[in-house]
Amino acid sequence: MARGGARNRSGPQPDEGSLKSARIGYSLTALPSEGFKGDVPEFPLPQASQRELEVWGQAWSTPQACAWSMESWRWNAVATWVRYAVRMEDPEASAALANVTIRYADQIGLTPAGLKENGWKIAANEVGERSTEKAAAPAQVKSSARDRFKVVPRADGA
Repeated sequence: MARGGARNRSGPQPDEGSLKSARIGYSLTALPSEGFKGDVPEFPLPQASQRELEVWGQAWSTPQACAWSMESWRWNAVATWVRYAVRMEDPEASAALANVTIRYADQIGLTPAGLKENGWKIAANEVGERSTEKAAAPAQVKSSARDRFKVVPRADGA
């Protein structure tokens, strides 16, 4: 039996702004904050309810749908999340159903953790930011731990 090795969500998640990430070239794919503007594909699961079709349409207006549109193999997972999300609207829905729904939301990138797992981030709305900002502050370069290190004299004077 295999042991050890990297597992999903084991250890700290990579941080795009860290020095290590900069050194290894780690970056996240930016998804447009305005969401997906293309055609919504047909719901791939059989016997879709009207509510499922509504939630399917809403899901395809998200920024994540921009990535899904290029990965048709994900559409069944998105549709399955839709089906479970609609079932979660029932006040009698079980905790097990909630757990499955959250796991699917992670898998398709609808949660902050899911965004990171997929290597995505929602891009800043630059047009909105520019209209409210007059001048952008220069980006600060992160200092290393060695640069922040400070020597303090011992209390006994030695």
